[in-house]
Amino acid sequence: MPREDRDPADIAPQLPEEVSYSQLDPETRRDLHSLPKSLAELVGKHIVAAGMLLDEDPERAYAHAAYARRKASRVPGVREASGVAAYTVGKWQEALSDLRAARRMSGRDNFLALMADSERGLGRPERALELTNDPAAKDLDVADRIELRIVASGARRDMGDTKAALAELQVPELKERRARPWVARLFYAYADVLEELGREDDAREYFSRASAVDSDGVTDADERLAALEGMELVDYDAEDGIVWTDAEEQEPLEEPRDTAPRDRGEDRD
Repeated sequence: MPREDRDPADIAPQLPEEVSYSQLDPETRRDLHSLPKSLAELVGKHIVAAGMLLDEDPERAYAHAAYARRKASRVPGVREASGVAAYTVGKWQEALSDLRAARRMSGRDNFLALMADSERGLGRPERALELTNDPAAKDLDVADRIELRIVASGARRDMGDTKAALAELQVPELKERRARPWVARLFYAYADVLEELGREDDAREYFSRASAVDSDGVTDADERLAALEGMELVDYDAEDGIVWTDAEEQEPLEEPRDTAPRDRGEDRD
């Protein structure tokens, strides 16, 4: 069938040149062993592309993962990749469906936090809390367990119970001092709830801690801390570090050329 006559859903998105099957993680490669070799390699490359593009271009990542799903929907690693990509672009119901299927097929529980957060995205915080308290959570590694607590805290806030949201984050790992992404996210989430509760001094402390351990830049703790201090982050210098200015004293660099209010639609993609 000529390409132009085919269903657009059946046309594979173009793979980045640097993608190769050898880049696929061993677990997903084992999942693909049930497929014919040529199909396994095709699907595997699209899974690699999805993972590679997830942060920089989520929509393209989703296109690759969705194509892989159409070709191999009974492969748990494919359903997991499709669910993660759907989650990243805010397709909550699709993410939940794929991640449930991946969990059922593989027996793996490491995406419980994404499933719970998808329930939040669908406006169902009570169901999110049920997932965050799943008995399987106790066997997860520390990073996944902390993500569950962060989601549980968010669900409590969705329900209007900020004090309970703080309690969800009061775990032994708040004493952690190593630079790890999950540590930074925990400190940041804790600081965010503290600020909502009006405990600004405590919020400053935990935004500061988040900044100190956030070597991968997974949070905007520096900016949040600056806002609490009435300062503004203006630059970063390799020798001098972060450069701040007093937000109230900073003079504008130039007069605005147009003082008319912008149409809200201009901010949309």
